[in-house]
Amino acid sequence: MKGFWHDAVEFFPILMNGVVLTIVVTIGSLLLSTVLGLIWAMMRVSGIKALSMISASLINVIRGIPIIVLLFYLYFVMPDLGVTLSALQAAILGLGIAYSAYQAENFRAGIEAIDKGQIEAAQSIGMGWWLTMRRVVLPQAVRIVLPPYGNVMIMMLKDSSQASTITVAELALQGKLIASSTFKNTSVFTLVALMYLTMSIPLILLVRHFEKRAGKR
Repeated sequence: MKGFWHDAVEFFPILMNGVVLTIVVTIGSLLLSTVLGLIWAMMRVSGIKALSMISASLINVIRGIPIIVLLFYLYFVMPDLGVTLSALQAAILGLGIAYSAYQAENFRAGIEAIDKGQIEAAQSIGMGWWLTMRRVVLPQAVRIVLPPYGNVMIMMLKDSSQASTITVAELALQGKLIASSTFKNTSVFTLVALMYLTMSIPLILLVRHFEKRAGKR
């Protein structure tokens, strides 16, 4: 145990550099997935058959491609097509696109959970489709999707480790580099696990809070 704490003090500053990149990748991809997911969801519930079919097809394609393959494609293949992305940009874009499909299904479920009578009432007083969505449906749907949205945040935080496959020096890769150079695998990866857990626990508690609030309604 004494050896572990000595190693923790030595390696902590280096691993913190990885934590910063982990947070950047998580937040960036979360924002992108939220925007794209909302777009896909709105297309699905738009009532326009062509848009709904396009959205459903995109979601199925995205869900069918492993995240690591998507990351490889963006980082290694896109330069052949004339689009060069940095490793960090590719990581955020790849994770954001991958999780947009799951976000879309969460948002769609939240939108469809709203009482149809409220939508009809809004339209009966002259509100158009977009105004009804913005003023009536979405504010209520947001409260419904908060618990699954929180779960997505937790999964994205953990899946940010896949960015290490395209050389993003986030927490997992920093730990691997330290372990390979010092051979202190137990100390390094125990510390890495504890740091991921430290970041995840507040999100887990936040999700539990949202679930309790939703259960009271």
